[in-house]
Amino acid sequence: MTVWEKDVSPGEKKWVEIPVPGGEVLRGMCLRGASSGPRLVVTAGVHGCEYVGVEALRRLIKELEPGEMKGSVFLLPLANPQGFYAGAKQVVPEDKVNLNRAFPGSPQGSAAFRLAWALEQTLYPGADFLADLHSGDCNESLQPLVFFPREGEKEVCRAARQAAQVLNVPYRVASTAKNGLYSWAVQQKIPALLIERGCQGLWSEGEVKACQEDVLGLLCHLGICSGPVPAPLQREITKAWYVEGEEEGFWYPQVQAGDMVKKGQLLGVVENLGGSVICRVQAESDGVVLYHTTALGVGKNEPLIAYGTWDEKQTQ
Repeated sequence: MTVWEKDVSPGEKKWVEIPVPGGEVLRGMCLRGASSGPRLVVTAGVHGCEYVGVEALRRLIKELEPGEMKGSVFLLPLANPQGFYAGAKQVVPEDKVNLNRAFPGSPQGSAAFRLAWALEQTLYPGADFLADLHSGDCNESLQPLVFFPREGEKEVCRAARQAAQVLNVPYRVASTAKNGLYSWAVQQKIPALLIERGCQGLWSEGEVKACQEDVLGLLCHLGICSGPVPAPLQREITKAWYVEGEEEGFWYPQVQAGDMVKKGQLLGVVENLGGSVICRVQAESDGVVLYHTTALGVGKNEPLIAYGTWDEKQTQ
């Protein structure tokens, strides 16, 4: 039995508190099925301005009924409440640290690392699968996609990739990250995904409903709920480029998220205050734009654009 199931009876759904060192308390909903089965954890709100997943989980908490489930589900709409209520881009306001770069956490660390530690201690033990819901931040335009792990035990990565294939997004992207909520779970032998829908600090009914369908598809794929398992057409990004600014300046993208690009095509430029071009970003391969920064002002080493290419043999 998991930490979040221990005070919840079969067939019951109940709010569960997650204490964080330093006094903060997170609240999530445990839905314990009438019979035993897999355990799924779904999180959202790691970044304060990414709203689609937050609203999707709030609605699923109201709509899902544990009596119809085989197994258990834990839904955490706000992994970073400080960031959400402050409308903070990327970071935990108290220490200005990106929670998705704070794993493994520490009970003696600053705010983001304490949050990470509490999430690890509560959510990971006993979980059979974890999905972390994100959007493009308030300064990002993004194509819906799912990240699945490339770094981890073979069977863990295989299980995550299989689950990614049921999501109705056009691209799945192999990731080598290890220090985020989902990617550190993979290092602890838990299959996990990071799902991206929505961007620019906005949300819509269509995006929220699509995100709900993502979670429902995972529930059916894992056998927690009954129903058809989606099999959408999806391309696997086999190589991706993540371009960062070489120095601070003014960013002018020449393409949009989802655009197809050709090798050598100009993707964007960075100018200095006087209007001279100090950086030109050109595509190193044919591919698709996954996301890009929409902010006019960018700093050194800040993300500008990400694009990737695929192998048609990996299309499914």
